[in-house]
Amino acid sequence: MTLSHPYESLTPDTVLDAVEQQGHICDGRILALNSYENRVYQVGIEGQQPLIAKFYRPQRWSRAQIQEEHDFCAELVAHELPVVAPLLSERGVTILQHKDFLFALFERRGGHAPELDNLANLEIMGRFLGRMHNIGYLKSFNTRPAISVQGYAIDSIKFLREHGFIPPELDNAYTTLTDHLISLVQQRFAETHYESLRIHGDCHQGNILWRDDMPNFVDFDDTLTGPAVQDLWMLLSGNRDQQQTQLAKILAGYQQFCPFNGAELNLVESLRSLRIINYSAWLARRWDDPAFPRNFPWFNTQRYWSDHILTLREQMAALQEPPLSMPW
Repeated sequence: MTLSHPYESLTPDTVLDAVEQQGHICDGRILALNSYENRVYQVGIEGQQPLIAKFYRPQRWSRAQIQEEHDFCAELVAHELPVVAPLLSERGVTILQHKDFLFALFERRGGHAPELDNLANLEIMGRFLGRMHNIGYLKSFNTRPAISVQGYAIDSIKFLREHGFIPPELDNAYTTLTDHLISLVQQRFAETHYESLRIHGDCHQGNILWRDDMPNFVDFDDTLTGPAVQDLWMLLSGNRDQQQTQLAKILAGYQQFCPFNGAELNLVESLRSLRIINYSAWLARRWDDPAFPRNFPWFNTQRYWSDHILTLREQMAALQEPPLSMPW
């Protein structure tokens, strides 16, 4: 019998066997953590702190791409950055395999989501991101992807339309709108001078554990090559004045360690647009995974696509507004 999805074979016993295969003695406690792209578990270890086991989604990343993620994390830790990096096994490797699954083990590090409405926290975040980017500039990824309009938007829209996710009655409005949006985003990228580097790539509140008055960065699964501002804009919220104030605090910390090219602020709304389109395609591409219909029941409804089109129209307007400005 063929299983409908590869994760169906990732049973609790399989998880425990994988961890014990690495020389740990599990106490039988296992807790599934909030992760959908991969499967992540807290596993109890006899007489020790629990470990975090991350099982990579099959066929998403190659072994070489995962290795670059792990190497980047190790490089950041070597420079004393607060990054939760994969643990080395007794064989001196971080990519582990059990049956058909590649996985990695991590220490469990406690913390809570950062309070980003606290301006002092934003300045601290800026300092650590500046240090991270300083290291990101030192080398280049060979196999990890780069942010691009093609990969994040054009390919995503093609997938959604070819696989029938866009309701027929909304297809014309969606296609016309996204054609114009992509054209404007391409124009913004073409007119903006920026340098790409290795970045976290998905630096939002959920991927930061705040403890001891500093951020601990987790989940480098989406680490890639892109402009520095990609790791900054998701920390901003509120109206334009609020975002300007927040940006000033972030950059006050960031530029203590790394220069920031103010021209990249011209890309903020373009990057937001790419993320919005890519997110819908990500849900669609994973819709055969039973965890997705169960946890995202609102996706692929008439209401969802109507709201999505409205959001993209708001992005069209935002793209035509002046970008945020450097605070000095």
